Amino acid sequence: MQRYALALLIVASPVSAFAAELPKEGNFDFNSCWSGVSSVITFSKTHTANSYEMTGTNRSNPPGGIFDKSTFRCVGMNASLDGKITGSNVCESIDPDGEKRLTSFSTADGKVTRTNVAGTGKYEGMVTTGTVELLGPFPVIKEGMFQGCNHQVGTYKLK
Repeated sequence: MQRYALALLIVASPVSAFAAELPKEGNFDFNSCWSGVSSVITFSKTHTANSYEMTGTNRSNPPGGIFDKSTFRCVGMNASLDGKITGSNVCESIDPDGEKRLTSFSTADGKVTRTNVAGTGKYEGMVTTGTVELLGPFPVIKEGMFQGCNHQVGTYKLK
């Protein structure tokens, strides 16, 4: 289960469901759920790695808020080497208006770093900060697949 830690902790950068111009700064509160496939290397009990691709959706709290009804896909890789867990992924997301964001995530020593790489339209230059709470764990439905959800809250700023 540790090999999916990054996949379960982070999710694609969400995007907005607003057709109107976004305020220059504000709060977000949303749930993300996803599923994906993984390719695993189990070298030993203390040396494992996996690559994965996952897709999912976001639903804001309350519905209709920023990042509502956006979809995302991520590709990434995790490793657990002698108990040290590292990982990284890149996610693209799209909102109902068709505008996109690209975000990279990395984790080392249990700390997740999120970087907004690029955005189109209303997301150009967006910076976010926040926290993630895992909802789960969920049972594996089929070997090589995973699924999960989390709750994210934080703030955003536009340039």
